[in-house]
Amino acid sequence: MKVGFNAAAAAYSSALGRVPSIGGIDGAAAAPGGFADLLKQAAAGAMGTVQAGEAATSQALSGKPDMAQVVTAVSNAEVTLQAAVAVRDKVIQAYLDVIRMPI
Repeated sequence: MKVGFNAAAAAYSSALGRVPSIGGIDGAAAAPGGFADLLKQAAAGAMGTVQAGEAATSQALSGKPDMAQVVTAVSNAEVTLQAAVAVRDKVIQAYLDVIRMPI
């Protein structure tokens, strides 16, 4: 089963609002500037890098930019995508491990 990055972030965000108060720490109060916002910012940055690589590729077809710029942009996009997939896989694996824990 594959879960998209945005779907995982949305699920985390919706679950955060349902977390009961434990030891004076309220789950809803921790939401601003929390882990969900960090994930959203990382996803936005990754999407920006991938879109920059796509833009450089489309400009290369028209012959405008230097090939070194195109290769650099595509390499950055590839590394960013691989990192995002690796992080997504680790988050999903951690979520599944937590679900399997005995209560």
